[in-house]
Amino acid sequence: MADAIDAQDWEGLSDLLADDFRARYCHTGEEFDGAQFVALNRDYPGDWRFVREVVVDGGTTAVLRARVSDAAGRSPEVHQVASFGTVDASGRLVALEEVWAEVTAPPQGDRRPDPTVGGRP
Repeated sequence: MADAIDAQDWEGLSDLLADDFRARYCHTGEEFDGAQFVALNRDYPGDWRFVREVVVDGGTTAVLRARVSDAAGRSPEVHQVASFGTVDASGRLVALEEVWAEVTAPPQGDRRPDPTVGGRP
């Protein structure tokens, strides 16, 4: 899936999705069928890289973490996405849940514990 999105291979992406495919964005509650999911990725404004960073294969379920950034380098915007997928017996995606986050600087002030406290360097 990540490779098809990164290559902007919309036919290839569509071929990976089962007829009853459903995607859900956990952070917004939006849901998409296969055609809507392909259209969302195809028609999203700009030219984005969708680079697979980590895949955990659990057989019929898998987790993917990817980095999404502006392919032309004009925008400093960077996102991380965690995708949780389920495939059918033929290996096509039937369900996908995604959580998107913007990469930002760590919070300032006392919102994080001091890593040097408690005997850890």
